[in-house]
Amino acid sequence: MGFFARLREDLEAARSHDPAARGSVENFFVYSGLHAIWIHRLTHKMWANPSLRFPARALSQLARFATGIEIHPGATVGKRFFIDHGMGVVIGETAEIGEDVMIYHGVTLGGRSLAKVKRHPTIGNRVTIGAGAKVLGPIYIGDDSAVGANAVVVKDAPANSIITGIPATWRHRDEKREMAPAVDPAEYIDPAMWI
Repeated sequence: MGFFARLREDLEAARSHDPAARGSVENFFVYSGLHAIWIHRLTHKMWANPSLRFPARALSQLARFATGIEIHPGATVGKRFFIDHGMGVVIGETAEIGEDVMIYHGVTLGGRSLAKVKRHPTIGNRVTIGAGAKVLGPIYIGDDSAVGANAVVVKDAPANSIITGIPATWRHRDEKREMAPAVDPAEYIDPAMWI
């Protein structure tokens, strides 16, 4: 995919995920989440060359200063990734993010180990992660899942999960698959609603 096609795709992702987005020109200039992702694409390519790792890291820290979003150059980010509001987002070196993922401000995709191994989470496709959520360790969050605001997730969750709480637990997003139906139907609403 060419540079301009990817740019248009990013701008469309912003418009489709944020009802406050008014137009691509405005979004191009004011959306810090987009700026952070664009800089990350550059630093991620630089990271592949060991001699460019220091400048990649330095550039990512400048991006952090400018946007409030820290994405390690080693992190792998899929297409149409969108960060709404952005401030306080931290994405660790070995994190892997699928396609069409959306996260809000204050999210951490962090590690629980000091070992030089895969220590950050893998996020499936079409996952939404609510504001302030912490997803920690080399765990897997399945496709089409939603992580509630301020959840602390330290265990795997299968596809189509709603993940909430501290420590977080998951249940099927589809209420028909839920073995113990909730008394309050509102519990099945996407937890990102409470951001």
